[in-house]
Amino acid sequence: MKNIIALSITVLTATSGLVFGKIETASALTWNWSYSVTGVDASGTLTTNDTPDDLGFYQITGITGTRNNETITGLEATGTSIPGNEPFELDNLISLNPEQLTSDGFGYSTSGGNFVNVFFASFLEPPGYFEIFSAPPFVPGFENFGPEDSELPGTFTAAPISVPEPISTLSLFALGTFGVGSAILGKKKQKL
Repeated sequence: MKNIIALSITVLTATSGLVFGKIETASALTWNWSYSVTGVDASGTLTTNDTPDDLGFYQITGITGTRNNETITGLEATGTSIPGNEPFELDNLISLNPEQLTSDGFGYSTSGGNFVNVFFASFLEPPGYFEIFSAPPFVPGFENFGPEDSELPGTFTAAPISVPEPISTLSLFALGTFGVGSAILGKKKQKL
């Protein structure tokens, strides 16, 4: 009788997994990131989609962290420019490739009312990472840097944080198969 109850529960669990598919799927990745330029340290987390494009880039959808003593308050929208750096539009892409950012990079705002664009300047010799810092008052156009604005070379690193795999239909099916097999073996041993 115990084996029939265990078998029934196992079959029900496996069947519900087959009917309803994946129980919980990951739809985003979280990355730790940091960069440093002269007099500036910034770090935090990025949220991206979980599937890279054909070139291996993930779309950044969120950001948290600090730049020196300022809290990062938000990611600038893809396809826009940070104030004071027009017409250079952000693509908000990141990859695991050695060149982790594109020449458009990502942008964010800070609690001090400032804006930042971090990018990889593949068009320079030698290529490298740069930070554009833009502070009020904002004068449209990248050639109109104010006294607080800067464009500095630096270093950048980012890596996804390991996340547990979601429970899938296949794992539920394996659990069900194991349970059925165990119940059958238990019945055979009882008959012997």
